[in-house]
Amino acid sequence: MTDLLTLDKVSKSFESLLAVNEVSLSVQPGQIAGLIGPNGSGKSTLLNLISGVLPLDGGRITFDGHDITRRSADEIFQWGLVRSFQDPSLFFRMTVLDNALLPVKRQAGESPAHAPLHRRWTPQESSLAAAAGKTLDELQLGQHYKVRASDLSGGQMKLLELGRSLMGEPKLLLLDEPTAGVAPKLAYTIFEEIERLRQSLGLTFVIIEHRLEILFDFVDTVFVMHAGSLLAHGTPAEISANARVREIYFGD
Repeated sequence: MTDLLTLDKVSKSFESLLAVNEVSLSVQPGQIAGLIGPNGSGKSTLLNLISGVLPLDGGRITFDGHDITRRSADEIFQWGLVRSFQDPSLFFRMTVLDNALLPVKRQAGESPAHAPLHRRWTPQESSLAAAAGKTLDELQLGQHYKVRASDLSGGQMKLLELGRSLMGEPKLLLLDEPTAGVAPKLAYTIFEEIERLRQSLGLTFVIIEHRLEILFDFVDTVFVMHAGSLLAHGTPAEISANARVREIYFGD
């Protein structure tokens, strides 16, 4: 099977700090991959490099047959690679529904040629609103679609960020701690939704998560980072049994 995402010796420094040190890895279509490691190990920086938020210092990244090494975040998003952030990057004064509609591609009403002529974009707008409503319903947010994003709970904000990502027609989602600050029961629900989306839509995920007791129930493969480098890679069982990982990550 052809890899959906490939990193080849990707590196990034911030002055004297080597945050990501020649990391190479690959993710296959339909996988849920976990990215773990101690705080400061380079996980979020790696997601920023993959998604185009930060430029690489060295190495190469390929996504779905495209070399995205020097591409902008917008170009990478257009090809179907979408990321979320540890702190939800929502528009808090906008409604839940409006937040969900923001990343939709090819909206006719955004074209200067079509915007003045409502008949050219109103049917599409209605269809997109219905699709967003269905997505919000599936994420248990349907009853909140008129509510401002600022009025949601922390867990609901995480779900909205996931729903908004889905409206961008992703092939691969990079999720940075999707359950951070969320109650354990809702945290497990979020991962159940991720698995449902993998099964129903064929989506691929790379997930940073510190709640390993939940993560390991859902992922196919795990990448372990330490001090900017890739320390280990394997199944959850293999990573749990890895003595070096246990020493560095778990303190055994």
